[in-house]
Amino acid sequence: MGPIAEAVMAAGGSPARVFGRADIPLTLLDEPDRLILLRDQLKLVDSAIREIGDPALPARLSTRAGIAALGPIGVQVRAAETLGEALARVEAVTPILLQTATWTGVRLDGANALYGYAVAERTECGRQANEILALGYLLGTVRHFLGRAWQPAQVVVTGAHLPGRAEIEGLFGCEIAFGPRAGLIFPTLHLDARNPNPYEPGDPDASQDEPICDDLAACVAHLIELDLSEARPSIDAVARRLGLSRRTLQRRLEDTGTRYVDIQHHVRARRAKVLLAGANLSIGQICQATRQTDPLTP
Repeated sequence: MGPIAEAVMAAGGSPARVFGRADIPLTLLDEPDRLILLRDQLKLVDSAIREIGDPALPARLSTRAGIAALGPIGVQVRAAETLGEALARVEAVTPILLQTATWTGVRLDGANALYGYAVAERTECGRQANEILALGYLLGTVRHFLGRAWQPAQVVVTGAHLPGRAEIEGLFGCEIAFGPRAGLIFPTLHLDARNPNPYEPGDPDASQDEPICDDLAACVAHLIELDLSEARPSIDAVARRLGLSRRTLQRRLEDTGTRYVDIQHHVRARRAKVLLAGANLSIGQICQATRQTDPLTP
């Protein structure tokens, strides 16, 4: 999120307006390792593009950041002995470490391989822009093994029209075509390419962040914590962010043996303990910070 805000400011835009349109707290800029839902990421990128009128922004961000910006996924790539092993690792760990609502992996078709990317979640807002963002990282992954000058036989995005296509092709260094699945097409033999710069243990780029997972209660807890710094999180706001009705969310939580109010209380209590242990705040200030209405108990 930091690079998005920086790009918006550099172009004379307003990060506050961008985050506001995406319904994401601007205070998240102070927590760069905080994970957000895919649908929120799509809205944020789309809002930034509209704010500064730069459809090539996703390509600019991902090609500039490189695989180091992918945290634990980047570590998995750089620890692999071959490109084929790296892409297999990415396919296996992406749903665990990064994002359950996307797929990335390799599909073989004779002499060619497709290193593809797809959004599994039902959303149209920012889908193509997110593909471009991902393709920049996919390119960086392959180029780690084959060199910065490497070009795929073809880069494919979904849809029939790509705003800023010429500029994006310039950033990627290759032409872009349209097809049913986004990805890079290259000779299968490249999968045997050896890693020229393997990851060494202790590298500071290694990250242990945990993802937003398929556990609905854990996801709800994450979203409540996300909004604590901005306003008192409501079940309606959380349900809307998940694309569910209030009643559907309540019913699904009940099916797991919990309630929204129980999760909310647990999140507030956990944050209060952190503030009590690490900040010189009064009990009243901590109550306000966690939006508690009842006195804190030990």
